[in-house]
Amino acid sequence: MSNMRGIDTPVRQRRRRVFKEVANLAYNSTNLKDDMEALPYQIVDYEESQYHESVYRDRAIIRERIRLAMGMSLRPENRSRPGHLTEGLEESNIDEKYYEPPLMQVIPSACNACPENRYEITDSCMGCVAHPCQAVCPRGAISMVNGKSVIDQEKCIQCGKCKDVCPYDAICHKERPCKHACGVGAIKSDQAGRAVIDSELCVSCGMCMVSCPFGAIADKSQIFQLIRAMQSGRKIIAQVAPAFAGQFGPKVTPDMFKTALKELGFADVYETAIGADLGCMAEAEHYVKEVASGNQAFALTSCCPSWAVMAKNLFPETIDKISNELTPMVATARIIKEEHPDASVVFIGPCASKKLEASRRTVRSDVDFVITFEELTGMFEAKGILLEEIRAMDAMTDATGAGRGYGVAGGVASAIEACINTYYPGTEVHIEHAESLAECKKVLLLAKAGRMNGCLIEGMACPGGCVAGAGTNIAIAQAAKEVAKFKESAERSVPEEKDGDCGPRVL
Repeated sequence: MSNMRGIDTPVRQRRRRVFKEVANLAYNSTNLKDDMEALPYQIVDYEESQYHESVYRDRAIIRERIRLAMGMSLRPENRSRPGHLTEGLEESNIDEKYYEPPLMQVIPSACNACPENRYEITDSCMGCVAHPCQAVCPRGAISMVNGKSVIDQEKCIQCGKCKDVCPYDAICHKERPCKHACGVGAIKSDQAGRAVIDSELCVSCGMCMVSCPFGAIADKSQIFQLIRAMQSGRKIIAQVAPAFAGQFGPKVTPDMFKTALKELGFADVYETAIGADLGCMAEAEHYVKEVASGNQAFALTSCCPSWAVMAKNLFPETIDKISNELTPMVATARIIKEEHPDASVVFIGPCASKKLEASRRTVRSDVDFVITFEELTGMFEAKGILLEEIRAMDAMTDATGAGRGYGVAGGVASAIEACINTYYPGTEVHIEHAESLAECKKVLLLAKAGRMNGCLIEGMACPGGCVAGAGTNIAIAQAAKEVAKFKESAERSVPEEKDGDCGPRVL
């Protein structure tokens, strides 16, 4: 399956443009309703559509993207009158709004109704005498018509044997990209063959969204409400996930990024890796006392909400094995609120499923807003802040290398292992890590079968870890390199052992 990640496609340019324009509305609009109605005409301002067969369809899709970017829901397409673009606007034109599920939504007018799973013979078929495709087909689904192979789709069982043996690579496998990317089988089809998301199964990882070549899947955003909150004069403090490194341009250092956030209007900036530091210390202790001692068969990390929700949904017997430690986002939010009781907290990260985590009732009092790096880019662009020209006036020195490493697959487990080796030398540690929900499922099946006993298991929904999250800006390999550099620059590699409740913050 091809990977579009890190390529600046028209779909991505559109997403970015919508975030910028919605931020622009929040910052500058004096007549919100009219300005919002005018937006689709600004974005699709030509007579001929560049991307769809008509300018009207193009604008219809943009309208729904704007609604989602403003935290609103899609308008039902099956009503005789779908309602105005601004329908429900008043409920969104506020400075506090929690994400209402479903977070991930398919825009029906944008969906191409891709084939779910089929093999097709292309024009490259040479009609060879051997026709091995026919010989290996277990169902006799391939016949020769006018000297070329043809697949009878009624008989085909999608085994792929014909594709494997074709000497001319003339058989292609067409699979719906969003369905292929979904590790929990949440993508279904409606009567028209368009994709729909089963919200009971969806864990909001966003991999379907970044895999759709038509840009038909989008998630809700809180940028509009966050800007409203900043305008209201409330004290808003940002915490940034370690995966931010390199996301805003190769020349933008962590210190420049911190200054840019303050210029945008945040009262202060904390590293989410502080909460990760606290977490890996606690998880190291838990592993040594519970798993290494044989009291508990295995332990699962809890940082990735999509992985934790999937484990609870599909493997309810593992619930007691999932770490009870606060996720880094929540732990850091609590530290901020302890130090600044009058502040609201925004988590800025790479991840769509953190939006889901923050909307849980237990977390709402800690985390007020969640936005992604991609959405934040829209805010910077709307404000005209050029990050590469920022003079760094601040230093980012909160966390250790262990906490910063959480941004890359394997980083959580290796941080906990480093803590165990430091605090409990001589303890034997068994680490397993899985990236992508499909791989996570396999690991949980093995654990269920008793083949992961004594292990600390880290699960990440996104292949590559947080640097591959749905709200990131740059290619995954480049992002992993930047996080490694950021990790290396930390003053200490692991947090010092707890001294009372003060935690490992370096000021």
